[in-house]
Amino acid sequence: MAEPGNGPLSGVRVVELAGIGPGPFAAMLLADLGADVVRVDRPGGAGLGIDPAYDVTNRNKRSVLVDLKSPDGVAQVLELVERADVLVEGYRPGVAERLGVGPEECLARNPRLVYGRMTGWGQRGPLADTAGHDIGYIAITGALGMIGPPNGPPAIPANLLGDYAGGSLYLVIGVLAALQHARADGGKGQVVDAAIVDGTAHLTGMIHGMLAAGGWQDRRGANLLDGGTPFYGTYETADGGYMAVGALEKRFYGEFVRLLGIEEEAPGRDDLAAWGELRTAIAARFRTRTREEWTAVFEKSDACVAPVLSLREAPRHPHLAARGTFVEHGGMTQPAPAPRFSHTPGAVRRPPARPGADTEEIARDWQAPGLLAPSPATPAGPGRTAQKDTAG
Repeated sequence: MAEPGNGPLSGVRVVELAGIGPGPFAAMLLADLGADVVRVDRPGGAGLGIDPAYDVTNRNKRSVLVDLKSPDGVAQVLELVERADVLVEGYRPGVAERLGVGPEECLARNPRLVYGRMTGWGQRGPLADTAGHDIGYIAITGALGMIGPPNGPPAIPANLLGDYAGGSLYLVIGVLAALQHARADGGKGQVVDAAIVDGTAHLTGMIHGMLAAGGWQDRRGANLLDGGTPFYGTYETADGGYMAVGALEKRFYGEFVRLLGIEEEAPGRDDLAAWGELRTAIAARFRTRTREEWTAVFEKSDACVAPVLSLREAPRHPHLAARGTFVEHGGMTQPAPAPRFSHTPGAVRRPPARPGADTEEIARDWQAPGLLAPSPATPAGPGRTAQKDTAG
């Protein structure tokens, strides 16, 4: 049974139509904040071949197995929709409508439903019906073109910038805003169209302002925040590690060059013509010690310098360990829910949902007896994948 009283969204019911990438991550955020998220998994699986036991994006959820290509399956989903506050789907435009669980059908059953749609290109536009992935979405918005060295190709930021920052986070913001409206006097449900291209473009708002003001050049590695300055970038250490330097403000920069040991010989930071010389001096100095040694030098200073850690190293960083930024649950290290709340904290309450494992429990808790109809075929194992018709 879903545990009550965990997180500010406790009592909010969410139906997630299983997909991959930003949709599941958005639903995980809602679940981390206490929402009762029921994931509607499909026979054969919808993932990328990852063992469901390790799919952190499905933690704090429960799962039912439904064949949406059958009339019985559609009826089961609509039964859940009648009892839900939110629905999240990440199909290509038109797929939910063809299956019979589009906005028109769902809002007819539940006029206060918030229908959240997660796509890459959006519900309309020349590319709306084409396949895509994070890298393409951030490419056409100009975001990818900003990242990387001036004399090399753009650097790929995994799928964090498009799928999760431009997609999942904007979907959650939209869903919560629409939920507030639906619950107000005279409010009603509505459709939230969260397109990754829209969210990613929105993230570049400050840069566009700087570009218009003449404070940003429209090319990589030539600006304040893209590695163009020698005091905002990464430098290799003696052992092949890296240190990240963000000493933008003059007083922080002063602390940086003092602790680095180049205060006397370094050219002035405001002399743009000498930035190449300054970068060379900083790089040479960093190569004289290991990452661990430099970490000790800059620890607890205002020089704005930090070691570049790997995914496995990050949970052991003293600051993150002290804050509990990562948690152990079910034998797996994973990021803790964020953000934090003083009165209604979120928590990792349940391991990743196994497809179809919670059907009887959900039927009871949601008073949805239709879920107890004969189960569809057993889902595929971790080695199989399904055709991609979702955003990601």
